[in-house]
Amino acid sequence: MAANASSARPATRVVKPAPTSAYTCDGRTHCSQMRSCEEATYFIQHCPNTKMDGNGDGVPCERQWCG
Repeated sequence: MAANASSARPATRVVKPAPTSAYTCDGRTHCSQMRSCEEATYFIQHCPNTKMDGNGDGVPCERQWCG
């Protein structure tokens, strides 16, 4: 006996929770606003319009935090 389309169960969609972080994108964009290399790294990887990697090598705040 074939299954009727109206009796088929809809597909279940699994939604994964977002990873938790101690940091959130809150508008800060400069090294002087950071408190650690870890925080600056989070911001350049996850937040828009940051100005913390002047030489474009992927390492933020080299003079202040990550040098």
